[in-house]
Amino acid sequence: MNNFEFKNPTKIIFGKDSIDKIKNEIPEDAKVLLLYGGGSIKKNGIYDQVKTALSKVNIVEFGGIPANPEYSVLMDALKVIKDEKITYLLAVGGGSVIDGTKFLSAAALYDGDTPWNILKNNIATKEGMPFGTVLTLPATGSEMNSGAVITRKETQEKLAMGGPGLFPVFSILDPQVIASIPERQLANGITDAFTHVLEQYMTYPIGASLQDRFAESILQTLIEVAPKVIKDPTDYKATADFMWSCTMALNGLIQKGVPGDWAVHAIGHELTALFGIDHARTLAVIAPSHYKYNFEAKKEKLAQYGERVWNITEGSTDDKAYTAIEKTVDFFHGLGIDTKLSDYTKDYKGTAEKISKRFTERGWLGLGEHQSLSPDKVEEIVKMAY
Repeated sequence: MNNFEFKNPTKIIFGKDSIDKIKNEIPEDAKVLLLYGGGSIKKNGIYDQVKTALSKVNIVEFGGIPANPEYSVLMDALKVIKDEKITYLLAVGGGSVIDGTKFLSAAALYDGDTPWNILKNNIATKEGMPFGTVLTLPATGSEMNSGAVITRKETQEKLAMGGPGLFPVFSILDPQVIASIPERQLANGITDAFTHVLEQYMTYPIGASLQDRFAESILQTLIEVAPKVIKDPTDYKATADFMWSCTMALNGLIQKGVPGDWAVHAIGHELTALFGIDHARTLAVIAPSHYKYNFEAKKEKLAQYGERVWNITEGSTDDKAYTAIEKTVDFFHGLGIDTKLSDYTKDYKGTAEKISKRFTERGWLGLGEHQSLSPDKVEEIVKMAY
């Protein structure tokens, strides 16, 4: 196991009817900017719960943060923060709203003239404006980590940011909110969390037995509860396991002491930026091709995954590894998630070359756990995913 340091300061408040507990977490003298997405929280009762809990707090609202948090929209929110002298942020939504709030947390205290440089120059935020979250869509794990991804439509870019100053102060996780989530978004959430684990697990053996089993247990739980959640999102036992699995998939715990990949995400982000494909679905497009292209480097871990997660007991290491990839594709298909780029767009010609060129221009010359995936190799992976 590699050396590591681990600190996660986010307070988790989990369980039924926990939204009311916000009133114990935000100072009464704070001036709060309440951030949310398209307005579904006003239809499912979450908005009213939040407003009731914060009836004694001065609140300004900003809605309309899109599914891929858009830089221009967030800049409008930043103006509100400055003009209204906001002191505290509250994200009520899924990963997109929370990611957008993290950007605002950083941008509110940023000294420069162009906050996009936080992303463009990969500036780690050491101190941001305090914020909390009320999670309404389990998927990204953003409620308990310090990372975010922001989109800029005018340049067709989707870039990551983070830093120790961007952990939520607290996050409210009430599995009852899942009852109102559409099936497509539930499938996306399951796929997103599943792939988050794979990015931190599907590398090469390093002797981190406990970390491997942490990761495998999250994968097994997602496989077990996925059909139950899709069939009946009011099943509290299943939705509670689903919500906590999504959080645990990317709160930093399972990545400590082990190598990480993250090439699937880097490539997937480009597909979202270029075509507007749901983030989770881009991961399902790239992951199988990525594992096949890098089969020799990953086959030991793929075979272990096949044995422990999918109960594949017969065949050689290669056989188990190939079958594990097939099982993963079947899992995505079972959720209604297509796994080829051509399933989402007929305008895919030249995509691989365009992504390869972008990575070269950014200086991203070696992705993956071995930093060996050069832009020309990324190009081949994307072509395999057509």
